[in-house]
Amino acid sequence: MNAPAPSVLKQHLIDPVICIRCNTCEETCPIKAITHDSRNYVVDPDICNGCGACISPCPTGSIDNWRSVIKAEAYSLDAQLGWDELPEELELDVAAGSTADEEPVFATPPLDTARGSTTAPKSAAMPSVNLQTIKQPAVATVVGNFRVTATDHDSDTHHIVLDFGSQPFPVLEGQSIGIIPPGTDAHGRPHHARQYSIASPRDGERPKYNNLSLTVKRVLVDHSGQPVRGVASNYVCDLQKGDQVKVIGPFGSTFLMPDDAKANLLMICTGTGSAPMRGMTERRRRLMKEGDGKLMLFFGARSQEELPYFGPLMKLPKSFIDINLAFSRTPGQPRTYVQDLMRARAGEIAALLKSDDTHLYVCGLKGMEDGVIDALRYAADQHGLDWRTLHPKLKAEGRLHLETY
Repeated sequence: MNAPAPSVLKQHLIDPVICIRCNTCEETCPIKAITHDSRNYVVDPDICNGCGACISPCPTGSIDNWRSVIKAEAYSLDAQLGWDELPEELELDVAAGSTADEEPVFATPPLDTARGSTTAPKSAAMPSVNLQTIKQPAVATVVGNFRVTATDHDSDTHHIVLDFGSQPFPVLEGQSIGIIPPGTDAHGRPHHARQYSIASPRDGERPKYNNLSLTVKRVLVDHSGQPVRGVASNYVCDLQKGDQVKVIGPFGSTFLMPDDAKANLLMICTGTGSAPMRGMTERRRRLMKEGDGKLMLFFGARSQEELPYFGPLMKLPKSFIDINLAFSRTPGQPRTYVQDLMRARAGEIAALLKSDDTHLYVCGLKGMEDGVIDALRYAADQHGLDWRTLHPKLKAEGRLHLETY
């Protein structure tokens, strides 16, 4: 009697060459099948059910990789944590008629755990993604590096301008790039790339130049307040004019602005989350004409001294953009966060939400997300809109985008 043929698994893997360790996949996975160490993000074959919830949110596409393997010989977590690139696809010798899961199983639709859209606005331009990889990075030259926070304050944020010379590197507002710091980590391996949002419009920091800008804050303490020297942020903030930088990407195919002059942009950000908002605002400013959609910005920081671009921001005409600044650590003043100002302007926000031409963008620390969503719900429900109906509509139409970290 013939033994049963071995079962085949279409195993879900993450490409360590493309992955920029942004943690989006692990945060998104509804069944906690994704984990990581100091080197790699990996998928547990004993937990993963192929639901696909992690695929769309990944900014690089590194999450969308699969290998056919004998189920009993699936790549273990230890094997995945130890490799520097994905293994080649194997040729399996499996008898015909075997019971095999040849494709990821989508018995039910992927769980919609995201609060924001997983598709781009309908009118957005087509983005270029993953043009340059860790194995073949672009080399950009630093043509500018200046501090955009007060010099007498300990919050050190820099505006970096990178020029790509004759090498094509097309980007859109809302995309990001990866920068590879030189040197090796504690294990003697090259440092992973770090992801930074682009702060300039698609035609360059300087119009019609092949360059782009970043907003980077120097990291000197970790999330618990303990001293730490961020490898990439300190490297980038210390760059000098003329230095060359290895760049990968660009990344991102959903957090994009609409190419529609009538579109209203409601932008909510904190700290360096201002980068994509700056790019979008500058794009609209360069194309500004009568009859364009409205721009409304809610921008939060600990204090005015920590607010990037404070001076240039104040020079934008009020007729062009409605700016609302929230400071949470101003001496002698109550703590104010972006969601507080949003509630105070609920009527104006609701007026925007009633228009199908309105697009919302949220970027900044993960902790802001709950407050922002609650403020949007408040604005809607207080002014004749049903947030329970509006929220999924905004997501489905690619009009509510959240990029928090």
